[in-house]
Amino acid sequence: MVVVNAVQMAHNFIISRLQTANLVVDATAGNGHDTLFLTKNTPATTTILAFDIQPQAIAKTELLLQQHQFLHKTRLILDSHANIAKYIDQPVDVAMFNLGYLPGGDHTLSTYPDITIEAISKTLQLLAVGGLMTVAAYPGYEHGKRECQAVYQYLTGLRQQTFTVGSWAMVNQTNSPPVLYVIEKRRSE
Repeated sequence: MVVVNAVQMAHNFIISRLQTANLVVDATAGNGHDTLFLTKNTPATTTILAFDIQPQAIAKTELLLQQHQFLHKTRLILDSHANIAKYIDQPVDVAMFNLGYLPGGDHTLSTYPDITIEAISKTLQLLAVGGLMTVAAYPGYEHGKRECQAVYQYLTGLRQQTFTVGSWAMVNQTNSPPVLYVIEKRRSE
């Protein structure tokens, strides 16, 4: 087994779905690495929407996409992922959430449990039947621990007739390693 982190596992879970995706969402653009992964692994006709509330994150993502010549496939949105429904009018095939704070940025600016749950809920409503969503949560710091617990509580309450929800984590790592949640929409509500 090759040991990977939660984000790499998220990539592993969604890679096969990306090959036929029409609309993909990176709900937390951050430094742009997930957005770049999504653009590299989707057809030329796929649209990728990348959200972030920090201008610094949008600028870093834009620069990374320009360097790799993928900016044309991506719409960068400086807004909260909780407002996703304002920007989407078709089913989402794949969505990624990578919670927490911007690596290399201000650690006091972070995703928040109530806003995250609202964003996850709205994205699940937009998710196509057969679509996948991944949520990487970081319980290794106090705020992240509360957010991870909120995400767990929300996801365990989803109807099993509509969604299949799984989780993945390294169980023998120190400092509360990240937890990855993977959600598949089985049918419309």
